[in-house]
Amino acid sequence: MRPKNFRILIYSHDTFGLGHLRRCRSIAHTLVEKNKDLSVLILSGSPIIGSFDFRARVDFVRIPGVIKLRNGDYTSLNLHIDIKETLAMRESIIRHTAESFRPDLFIVDKEPLGLRGEVEKTLHLLKKQDVPIILGLRDIMDDPESLAPEWKRKNIIPALQNYYDQIWVYGLPQICNPLSGIKLSEKIEEKIFYTGYLKRHLPSISTHYGKTLSIKEPYILVTTGGGGDGDTMIDWVLRAYEKNSSGLLPAVLILGPFMPSHRQAEFLTRAVSLKKIKIISFDTNIEHLMMKAEGIVAMGGYNTFCEILSFDKKALVIPRVKPRLEQYIRAERAEKLGLIKMLPENKYQDTEIMIKYLKNLPKQNLPSTVSIPGLLEGQNNVQKLAKEWLTLKNQRRNSSIPEKSSVVKMKRV
Repeated sequence: MRPKNFRILIYSHDTFGLGHLRRCRSIAHTLVEKNKDLSVLILSGSPIIGSFDFRARVDFVRIPGVIKLRNGDYTSLNLHIDIKETLAMRESIIRHTAESFRPDLFIVDKEPLGLRGEVEKTLHLLKKQDVPIILGLRDIMDDPESLAPEWKRKNIIPALQNYYDQIWVYGLPQICNPLSGIKLSEKIEEKIFYTGYLKRHLPSISTHYGKTLSIKEPYILVTTGGGGDGDTMIDWVLRAYEKNSSGLLPAVLILGPFMPSHRQAEFLTRAVSLKKIKIISFDTNIEHLMMKAEGIVAMGGYNTFCEILSFDKKALVIPRVKPRLEQYIRAERAEKLGLIKMLPENKYQDTEIMIKYLKNLPKQNLPSTVSIPGLLEGQNNVQKLAKEWLTLKNQRRNSSIPEKSSVVKMKRV
C-alpha cells in the first residue's frame, strides 16, 4: 500500500534556454516548502538541469535534448540519431515515468501536448486514472496573430477541452491575457485562473561567482538569460563602455550558458581593456548578484521580469522580437505601467542612445512605486490551488466513493 504522501509531476519540454526550467524549479520549491508531505519530480529536456541546486523532495528526470533550428525544424542536441527516434525516446520516458511515479497532480508547462505531441499519451493515461491535470502558462505566449494559427495547427483546443482540469496563468489579466485572439469555449474559459507573477527569493546558497567577484562599489547587472540570442545586447552594452564610460556605473555582464563560444571569447577579450566591466559566463544563483545591483539590463524574459519585480530593481529591458514577440509585448506593457524602461532592439546601431539609457538607469523609479494589487502573488496562489487538488485527492483516498472524472469547481484566485 502506498504511503500517504503526495506526488506532483511537472513536465517542461525545455528545448533550449533557461526560462521553462527556472519557472518549473521555482514552482516545485514553493510547493515542497509549503507541504512537508509532498514530493515533486520534474521532467525536463534541459541540458543543464544538473547544474542547478534542488531542495529536498524535488528531483528531476532528464529526457534527451533537442534544439530548434532556424527553419523551425528540430534536431537532437547531443545524440547522433534521427529526430524521430529522439522524440520517440522522449515520449516513452515521459509515459513510463508517469506510470512509475504515480502522481497525484500533473502540471504541464506551456506546451499543452508537449513537444511534437510527445506528452499526449501521458495525458490520456493520467486522465483515465483521474489524475488532475494542469496547464501552466506564462503571462504572454506570443502575439495573437501568430499564436492562433500555431495552436490550430497543433490541435490544442480539443486538448484543453478534454484533458485539462485547470489552466494557471502566471500573470495578471490587467497586464495581458495570453490567450486573447483565440476563440475558447465557455468550458475552457472557466478553467482559467490568473495567479499573479511568481515572486522570487534569494537562494540560501550562492555560487562561487557571487563570492569571488566581491564587488564593493555600486554596479549594474547585465543578463541575457540563457544567452543563446543575447550577444546583440552584450555587444551593444560593450560598445557603450568602449566609446565613453564616463558617468556610467561599473557593470557585471553574465553571458549565459548557451551563448556561442566564439562570441563569449570575443566579449572576454574586449572586456580586458575596460576597467568598469566584469564578465562571467553563468551563475545558477543569479539572484544574489541581482539583489546587490543598482539596476538591471536584460532582454525581459518571464523569469527575469519576475526577478526585477521581486527584488524591486530599476530595469532597462531590450526585448527580442524573434522568434516570438513575447518579450516585446511584456516590455511594452510594463513600460506603460511605469515598471521598467524599454529600449527597442532596432536601435542597435545607435551607441549614443545606449550610453544615455545606461546613465539614466540609476535615476529611474523603482517598480514598487507602481501599485498593482496581486502582482506578485503567483507562488502563494499556485500553492493554494495545488493544495485544493491534493486535499480533494486525500478525501477520495479516505472515502469509499469512487473517483469521478469531472472538473472540480474551485474558487478563483
